Amino acid sequence: MNTSQIHATYKSSLYFLSLRKVKNAFNKTEELVNELQLGDYSDKLADLQQNYSYLLQYYVSGIDDPQRKSVYNKLIAKIFVLNSELREELLMRNSSNFEYAQKRYFPHTRRHNFTPALFTAIQYFYSQSELLKNDDGNHETELKRLRTNYELLLVELFGLFWLTTIYRAEEKVLFNQLINDNYSGSNEKSIAVSALTLNLWRMFDESKLALLFDACQVSDQQVKQRALVGLCFVLAKYNQFLPYFPSVRNRLVLLADDSHTVENFQNIIIQIIATAETEKITKKMQEEILPEVMKISPMLKDKMDPESLLNADDWNEENPEWQEMLDKSGVSDKLKELSELQLEGADVYMSTFSLLKSFPFFSEFSHWFLPFDPHYSEINGLFERDDKTLLTAFLGNNLMCNSDKYSFCLSILQMPESQRGVLKQSFKMETEQLDEMSRDEAILTPGSVSKNISKQYVQDLFRFFKLNPQHGDFSDMFAFSLFMHKSYLFDILAADVQFKSNIAEYYFLKNHYPQALELFENIQLNSTPTAAIYQKIGYLYQQTSQFLKALDAYLKADLIQPDDIWTVKKMAFCYRLSGNFEKALEYYQRAEYLKPNQPHIMMQVGHCFVELKKFKEALNIYFKLDALEDESVKVWRAISWCSFIAGNLQQAEYYVSKLIEKEPNAQDFLNAGHVAWCQRKIAEAIEFYKQSLSLQQNNWDVFLEQFNDDKSYLLANGIDEDEIPLLVDSLIS
Repeated sequence: MNTSQIHATYKSSLYFLSLRKVKNAFNKTEELVNELQLGDYSDKLADLQQNYSYLLQYYVSGIDDPQRKSVYNKLIAKIFVLNSELREELLMRNSSNFEYAQKRYFPHTRRHNFTPALFTAIQYFYSQSELLKNDDGNHETELKRLRTNYELLLVELFGLFWLTTIYRAEEKVLFNQLINDNYSGSNEKSIAVSALTLNLWRMFDESKLALLFDACQVSDQQVKQRALVGLCFVLAKYNQFLPYFPSVRNRLVLLADDSHTVENFQNIIIQIIATAETEKITKKMQEEILPEVMKISPMLKDKMDPESLLNADDWNEENPEWQEMLDKSGVSDKLKELSELQLEGADVYMSTFSLLKSFPFFSEFSHWFLPFDPHYSEINGLFERDDKTLLTAFLGNNLMCNSDKYSFCLSILQMPESQRGVLKQSFKMETEQLDEMSRDEAILTPGSVSKNISKQYVQDLFRFFKLNPQHGDFSDMFAFSLFMHKSYLFDILAADVQFKSNIAEYYFLKNHYPQALELFENIQLNSTPTAAIYQKIGYLYQQTSQFLKALDAYLKADLIQPDDIWTVKKMAFCYRLSGNFEKALEYYQRAEYLKPNQPHIMMQVGHCFVELKKFKEALNIYFKLDALEDESVKVWRAISWCSFIAGNLQQAEYYVSKLIEKEPNAQDFLNAGHVAWCQRKIAEAIEFYKQSLSLQQNNWDVFLEQFNDDKSYLLANGIDEDEIPLLVDSLIS
């Protein structure tokens, strides 16, 4: 098998397993076993097949076995683990992927083949460095040598926990020694947790996952936040198989029992969601949702007001009472606080620092996960003196993630010493102010430390998976950014309804409508229905072009809270989009009754009359609007078009001429051409059509589509169908 075949067979086995088609999964697993040709794995598979055979025999025999479900679930878990191990072994042999190349290379580069010796060497660095620093002699050279050796030990430590397939007892002991609260080496703790996370990202292992859970419960926030972030991603990746591992659920329940940890998870999930690229969402709206709307209703080509159905008033108007409710409940303040931790600022830094990841420092793989340490050899020159400048204060604050801090320092070191000195001096005056801001933040928001740590770590991971030269050899963690709410972890955390509500509100705030809709629907099913919930569900259906479902939700909101003007307008809007103009008119008139003399509502009433071919009533509305709104091109456009399709060419000509003199667009020139042609002013009509075509960059396809849409109105106003090809040909000449 080549690597593609290995991946395909593995995925097929897991697919069958997820469908609980165990025999099919066995067949695919057997293909991997036969390819590997190792007796241990053949024996494991044979045992599992035998156990399943016994289970089926007992079932067919009608034997009542209270343990059957437990045995079945354990069997599926073991098949899943076996497939993970087989895939790992086969890729270790065959894959040219960066990670597997490193796995093959690592045993030959290790300086400490005995794991406890590695820990002893790290301890030696601390003890010897402390001894030399307390001695009166000049030991600068020896201290630098010790530091260099220590940094090599960190690289080896990272490789050990990242690349080892099966942790033996000594690796597990070492990990627990490192994360122990009594151990002070912060770099080692962070490096070990990140390496463990990458190891689990490559291959599921229940015992390794237990170590990550252990790291989530230490008091050191640097370690804890890294472990919690890693846990979110790892559990999302293996989500569908986690129910078969009871120990995972037990550990999650214990974590969720601590309110501070739940809050940490909430912050992290929001930070992960925030990494989703919002421009992709915008592109989706423009290229997928809006064209779908165009198909649903011909009213989107409304001649009187082409943008009327998609303008901000109707499409994006959110209920102002939602914000009031959020303010009263305190959720608004929470969301505002969480919003400050998003990647808006980091997005700028991402683009700024993306070109600063080519320093040799980043060629060492483990450095992408290294916590910022001013003592690190490659940047220590900036921090050798004890002069407190904004440079040091800035690097100690929360504006940049660890990776970007290293980039910043390395770029500063590229400057001549004279420029560096000027830079430092110019920063001094602001140092105290920054320190004071940091102190205030710690006092006012006690949880800010943990939030900032997790935010920076998520950013570090984001940079690795987007900017590292080998990132293409890794499955992207952030592909799961908008699926966190579907995870096993989320289900357990969401036992706290407020947790689920906060994430739903955040999705809503960031315009991730499908995700917000899933959560709000779930909240609605499991809580007392409220008008606000149904309003939001309706709005989310509307934003995803599901207008009939949106209407149903708005109607339910109206039953609970009748005569809410926002809801009434939305119901009218959905009726109009679905082509039910009589109902749309009814609800727009109801809205007009609730809030009289609103130009936008009056305009919509007029448009509904036009669709119902009640031109006299429509014109009465438009003339009222013309009196209310001085020099409104939208009103003139509506009057001119309504007059034209009603056959009042003289009135249509008067208003279209006002548009041509004021702010004409391509549609106005097209309509002017129609009116002139129907009045037999053919040369004038051709000139108007040419101007319309010119404003559309001479795009004949677009022009002809619009022209043909109006064919029935031209025929109704006396144009002979045989004339149409003659006029079109005249435009070409």
